[in-house]
Amino acid sequence: MEQKKPTELKIEITPEVANGHYANFAVISHGASEFFLDFVTVAPNMPQAKVQSRIVMTPENAKTLLSALAENVKRYEAIFGEIQPKLPKNRPNNGGDNGALPNPFIKGGNA
Repeated sequence: MEQKKPTELKIEITPEVANGHYANFAVISHGASEFFLDFVTVAPNMPQAKVQSRIVMTPENAKTLLSALAENVKRYEAIFGEIQPKLPKNRPNNGGDNGALPNPFIKGGNA
């Protein structure tokens, strides 16, 4: 029996989409049938931020994305070294917080 070659997927990207959106914060929520990923750009000392992009996907695709992202981080770290969280140099350690930065989006949370 002859094996079929996998179909090549050609992906097109418009100039507007190719420019991309910078995001330094994401909000992930879900219902029974889909996951919502809202990508946000948060600026220091600004009390409000707009969602730059929203992606909606099935739970199965969300899990596939999780695996693909983990694999890509692993490849990145193999080339460039482990990704380390950045902490301020002069931040006093108030004991018990392991130097973690407070998360401004979760009351009492740590980043």
